[in-house]
Amino acid sequence: MCNLYAIGDIHGHLSVLEDLFASIPFQEKDEIVFVGDYIDRGPNSSGVVDFLIDKKNKFPEMVFLRGNHEDMFLDFLQGTNRYQANFFEETVGVETLRSYGHTSGNSFSLSPEHQKFYEELLFFYETANFLFVHGGFRPGVPISEQESSDMVWIREDFMGAKYDFGKPVVFGHTPLYEILDELPFLLGIDTGLVYGGKLTCVKLREGKIEETFQIGQGKN
Repeated sequence: MCNLYAIGDIHGHLSVLEDLFASIPFQEKDEIVFVGDYIDRGPNSSGVVDFLIDKKNKFPEMVFLRGNHEDMFLDFLQGTNRYQANFFEETVGVETLRSYGHTSGNSFSLSPEHQKFYEELLFFYETANFLFVHGGFRPGVPISEQESSDMVWIREDFMGAKYDFGKPVVFGHTPLYEILDELPFLLGIDTGLVYGGKLTCVKLREGKIEETFQIGQGKN
């Protein structure tokens, strides 16, 4: 039987991600959903993306969602200026760009593999029993009509509403030191790895958590 897993915000912590994978008996056909924020703040954003691209070859049912940090990075790469000028390069993305060997004022480009990874990130994903998104959804708006900015950025309006979207919503983005288990409505799995917490993976079945795996920076 294939299993369904969801993994929270990684934020450049490659060694913790490696430890997590070493601790979980993933099978080739398992569905493994990442809720975004692979990059920024931590020491090895490019290494995290290398790792995920490589693991996708072994676990083809992996699903990668777009977080707000990937959204800002894509804005920087594409020059679409949806965010404040130089916001990524000079503020949140410093460690990410450093991991790619970029310094301010120099031209910058990604390898085709990394470019493809970022450009193909999904805003949300749906299975038979769950919805997955990075930030959340706007209550009262059909999933098909949600704004992309809400799906990567929303917090209080989503979490405070306890709105029934028809299926439990698994999300990251909002760091908490414990899993936010408000099933059957919400399941928050960003457990603050980048702030000294842990990287969380949950094994899911029929609207519930079947098993939880957590690794912290202390195991590096």
